[in-house]
Amino acid sequence: MGASRAEGADLADVVAGYTGRFGPGRGYRPSAQADRGGVAEGIGLLLDGRFEQARQRLSQLDFTVRTLVDSVSGLRCAEVADLGDDAVTPRGWGRVYVALDSRARWSVQVPHPVADRGTEQLGVCVLRGSPGGVLVLAGAHRRAGRGNAADVAHRQDTVFHAVCAELVRRGLPGIQLHGFAAASVPGYDVVASTAVGEVARPEGQRLADSLCEHGFGVCRAWTRACPLQGRRNVQGRKAAAQHVPFLHLEFGIGLRTDEQLTARVVEAVGRITADWARA
Repeated sequence: MGASRAEGADLADVVAGYTGRFGPGRGYRPSAQADRGGVAEGIGLLLDGRFEQARQRLSQLDFTVRTLVDSVSGLRCAEVADLGDDAVTPRGWGRVYVALDSRARWSVQVPHPVADRGTEQLGVCVLRGSPGGVLVLAGAHRRAGRGNAADVAHRQDTVFHAVCAELVRRGLPGIQLHGFAAASVPGYDVVASTAVGEVARPEGQRLADSLCEHGFGVCRAWTRACPLQGRRNVQGRKAAAQHVPFLHLEFGIGLRTDEQLTARVVEAVGRITADWARA
């Protein structure tokens, strides 16, 4: 891919610096359909290896594309970022990180950074774990907009959803990361679900088994009624309609914030993304 000279940085620090400004009631502006479609088109060009065309298309929408090398893992990736991220009133349309080590094979999605504490860093760790990943990161706190305008997991009129829909159109399976408070799911550390779809059931079974091997209690939504199954999740519904694998994962706070527990989660999830990378 004809990318520009790469900049070295710790991707976790880059993402933390970005999401550290998020908060409720500020930093989100709804997007027009043309903007959403344009960003998705630009991401598509990037996935096709047309780096300069992607840069030109995205620049028309005030997005930049640069190449980063993660100083921790050596992962080389393209960062698609909003030029207005540092503005007094940012649009809050999000970022995308596309691994450049091989053709894109799968995605990890973070719809509620900061609001679901630690999911943004968990997303970085998952991206590092297997080749061919795409990290889609929402650009605002889920309560940043009017009503639920910034709750991208439940809205189709967002840049986040447009990008995820483009990945689904290309057949890329996805894992979406969420977090819950301990009182929400007593007795469990993880809720694993395929949302409304069924095609990811084998991956869900393997992932749940792996998480259990690591000592975590997993509520398997395909075998019993679990809270937070993600059945209203619009990215999951899009994937189901196209028969593309999609896993909706809810994690307790410890698994998102304790370094040792997070490493065990990432190892378990990595078994699935590694299979997708080889497909």
